[in-house]
Amino acid sequence: MKTIIKLSDIKRDFQVGEETVHALKSVSFSIEEGQFVTIMGKSGSGKSTLLNILGCLDTPTSGTYLLDGTSVQAMNKDQRARIRNRKIGFVFQSYNLLANTTAIENVELPLMYDSTFSSEERKKRAVAALETVELGDRMLHKSNQMSGGQMQRVAIARALVNNPSVILADEATGNLDTRTSFSIMKILQQLHSEGRTIIFVTHNNEIASYCERNIVLRDGRIIEDKYNSKILSAAEALEKLPKEEEL
Repeated sequence: MKTIIKLSDIKRDFQVGEETVHALKSVSFSIEEGQFVTIMGKSGSGKSTLLNILGCLDTPTSGTYLLDGTSVQAMNKDQRARIRNRKIGFVFQSYNLLANTTAIENVELPLMYDSTFSSEERKKRAVAALETVELGDRMLHKSNQMSGGQMQRVAIARALVNNPSVILADEATGNLDTRTSFSIMKILQQLHSEGRTIIFVTHNNEIASYCERNIVLRDGRIIEDKYNSKILSAAEALEKLPKEEEL
């Protein structure tokens, strides 16, 4: 199986006044293509720092990071921005959609940075991504005309549109109610079943039950890395909830 992410002895230090804070301490792991992994830990465990490194938003103080076989820390800022746009699809807790912009325009956005795509190809890809997340009937709706669950689906479609190597979700259900959270997990599980590599960073322990592998951080170190022998189905959980209008 192909290794998509390989971290070896990653350390990240920050200077706070005269004190050095060791946010990550010798973190090493690999993620194979098609895995669905949660990275968990309490506030201050180092998971946000790790997320920024995995997403090529930051570089480690020492250690090596290979993304799809390419050494990230050897790149300059522009090269990192390019690999980030091509290899990683981000899904954030706060959606990060452009206001007063339609779903389809939001989803097209990552393709705007790649001149090889014609406007026709951009639109075609955006439509396909929105249909994947069951928003084919909301393509022309603007952000302020959508529920939180619909906006998060648009964010997932935007993450998919570049056909990235990795989908990196940061507390992607953090702002959502229970029913909507399960509907988002159902979509992520469906994407995983289609072979997508997904990393879900969360402090919510319940999320781990729906993922294949769980990595737990504490004080900048990995204290647990285990596979889930019984993965729960978000679709089944959704069915069992009291019937309401689905968001």
